[in-house]
Amino acid sequence: MSTDLVTDRERRAFAETLHGELVVPSDPEYDDARAVWNGMIDKRPALIARCAGVADVATAVTFARENDLLVSIRGGGHNVAGTAVCDDGLVIDLSEMTSVHVDPERRTAWVQAGATWADVDHESQFFGLATPGGVVSDTGVAGLTLGGGIGHLRHKYGLSCDNLRSVELVTADGEYVTASEDERPDLFWALRGGGGNFGVVTGFEFELHPVGPEVATVLVFYDAANLPEILASYREYARTAPDEVSTLTFSGMLPDEELSPDAVDVAKIAIIGCYAGPAEEGMDVLAPLRRFADPITDLSGVRPYEDLQTLLDEDYPDGMRYYWKSLYLDGISDEAIERIASWTDSAPSPLSTIDVWHLGGAITDVDVTESAFAGRHAPYLLGVEANWEDADTDEENVAWVRDCLDDMRQFSDGSVYLNFPGFLEEGDEMMRTTFGDAYERLVAVKDEYDPTNLFRVNQNVKPSS
Repeated sequence: MSTDLVTDRERRAFAETLHGELVVPSDPEYDDARAVWNGMIDKRPALIARCAGVADVATAVTFARENDLLVSIRGGGHNVAGTAVCDDGLVIDLSEMTSVHVDPERRTAWVQAGATWADVDHESQFFGLATPGGVVSDTGVAGLTLGGGIGHLRHKYGLSCDNLRSVELVTADGEYVTASEDERPDLFWALRGGGGNFGVVTGFEFELHPVGPEVATVLVFYDAANLPEILASYREYARTAPDEVSTLTFSGMLPDEELSPDAVDVAKIAIIGCYAGPAEEGMDVLAPLRRFADPITDLSGVRPYEDLQTLLDEDYPDGMRYYWKSLYLDGISDEAIERIASWTDSAPSPLSTIDVWHLGGAITDVDVTESAFAGRHAPYLLGVEANWEDADTDEENVAWVRDCLDDMRQFSDGSVYLNFPGFLEEGDEMMRTTFGDAYERLVAVKDEYDPTNLFRVNQNVKPSS
């Protein structure tokens, strides 16, 4: 790690201008400050600016630009690729900026960019409201939303980014701006699915919807010996399911004793999801998902929406090792199901899973040209998640994900969900494949707001020059 990026005098002057804290490698809190959710990430930034508000963010952006520093942006720190931190350079850390303000009459929430979905759900559910978030509650709002945001309410209410009314951010020149459909509409278009390429987002305004406080949920586990039949039945159910239903399947050993106490060491396929409507009605609509075979464990039922949002939290603890990739699938044919079963069997870690997300519904109500999000065409999303604990097995777990994706591309156009890209090894080719014709429009917005590519520690849209 370089120690001469800036002088001691410049560093002290920078620290004095911040209302938040500037953390450097000699500080006792440095290792905690640089740690992120994925234990594979071991980056050592030169400076970490823990911002207290927008003014600190603008100061940090200006300092980085004037000193030609590499910049990464930390929201929730939950991105699997570890883009929240960088070696050398400056981390603009928003994790102290977690305020959520709900306006129940307008049904909106203003959310600072360091908040997690647990923060948003807690405040909005007090009023019986919610906006589509993810499926793990300590995921950061900012990263998930800017990459699209696929969660438990997607079929009824769309993606997280579909529910944005406005976005506040600091651009590469240190200017504070607001983007919405009426103000800087091209920037607003790009922020809805184009990732963190265009500035440091400091706040979001979301539309809220009546949800809960209790919802009908499905969480059922079957023996993976029946995986082909289960996925074929799931495909038929999904074909006619109402938009109130949002579900996904995940398969693997799933050794969690709390979620599957009756068969810890048996390979399983699980279905999880909810019905965004009256709970009693929802249990009837979800019932077929619980009868595809004899369940190993069935934890379905009516539960608080906040509980649904936390059901998977313990399966993704801080510090475990993660390597994920994704593909949008053209469908789940019998052949695709056969390959999913084979790759499930070959996972080197019992904690790893292969996930199939049913898309469609309200996601397709938004025209493909209305936002940068690139996955509206796909009926399914495949997620391949290597999750493991022993660093000595990194190579085989990473290879399993890559080999699985290489095989499954035969069922895909090659585009990916920006929030599950693995690390950043694919680069420009992956971005161009994913965004297609929209990529050049993203480049035009990048040229206007970040022509020098200050914000490049991400799934990067490169400026034209």
